[in-house]
Formats: sequence, C-alpha cells, structure tokens
Amino acid sequence: MKLILLGAPGSGKGTQAEKIAEMTGTMHVSSGDLFRKAEKDGTELGKLAKSYMEKGQLVPDEVVVKMVLEHIAGNKKGFILDGFPRTIEQAKALDKAFVKDGIDKAVLIEVTRDELLRRLTGRWICRKCQKPFHLVSSPPKVAGKCDACGGELYQRADDTMETAKNRLEVYNTQTAPLIDYYRKQGKLLELNGEKPIEEVSKELLKKLGWRGDGHRH
Repeated sequence: MKLILLGAPGSGKGTQAEKIAEMTGTMHVSSGDLFRKAEKDGTELGKLAKSYMEKGQLVPDEVVVKMVLEHIAGNKKGFILDGFPRTIEQAKALDKAFVKDGIDKAVLIEVTRDELLRRLTGRWICRKCQKPFHLVSSPPKVAGKCDACGGELYQRADDTMETAKNRLEVYNTQTAPLIDYYRKQGKLLELNGEKPIEEVSKELLKKLGWRGDGHRH
C-alpha cells in the first residue's frame, strides 16, 4: 500500500497517518520528521535542507524528493506519506520514482476553514516529548501539563490566528492543486475530517478495502 494523505494544516492528517500505519503495519513518513532526523544525523541532505530553512526559504523540490525516496528505499510493506508531496513538481517526481506501479491512493481529509482555524489556534505542545494537545479536541488531563511525561505545555508562535490564516493561504495556493492532479488520475479518496478521529480512521480503512482491525478483506 502506497498512500498519500492530503489535507490542510489542522485537518488531522498526521494523526490519521499514525493510526493507519499502526493498524496496518505500514511505514508512516512525515516530511517534517524526516527533516528533523536528517538535521540531527547531520547527513548531506540534512545540512542542505537546514541551510534553506535557516534563511526561511522553502527547501527545493529535488532535495525533499531525494530525502523522502532515500528514506522509503527498500521498504516492502508500503508507506503513508504525510506532508509530501506539497507541490505538483514533487508529485510528478514521485510518479517518476514509482513509474512501474505508482501511488495507490491519495486521501483528502476535508475540513471547513472555520473548523481549521479553531483547531490550529487551540494547539499546545509538550516542551519535553513534543506530544501535541488541543484545548478543544484533546485537552490535557491537568492544564498546562503533558499526560505522557508531565512536561510543560507551550503554544508555538505558528499557532496564532494570523499565522494560521497564512498557513491556510499557502496550502490553498501550493498544495490544493494536488487534489485535481490525483483526481484526474482517478486516485483521489475524499473523507469528512470533521467526524471523530476513530470514525475517520474506520472510514478510511473501509475505503481502502481493509477491515477495522487493519487486515485486508
């Protein structure tokens, strides 16, 4: 299974990618995690990516593509890509890399703009273990403290309303065209991302032909 999860920031695609990967034994590949890992490991690609990020620039497509392909090389169980591809160019590079059998499905998790803004501005993250919480959908048991490790919760600068609006703007300009790209290929699956997390996961598995326990029919 080779899946791509599409959706605006705040649509919950990272959460769904993790859940589906866990249930099906598939590899979850988050482009953000890859960048952080490559930076930490000090790889050539990591250093290159860091040099762009430090200037506040977008990492060029060829660097991102190389990084993702390097990470999934030799993977037999399939993968779920989360946060990649972000542009049509990246999507084309991915198709080229898997020219034989291509990507199976691109799953679009749809959420209204108002709901996205509500979600994006309510997020708090643990300073220690980076676990995310949300004041509305998944609040911590003790205010300001992480359930997992007891660390202090903080709100990132990019979780303010102004930044949230900018992020949605960038998504609509850059990434939304991918929806048409995969729709034309007949590979797009659309899901209502405003339902409870568990329901979205179940519906996604069902549409992919998996049973609720993560096994194929």
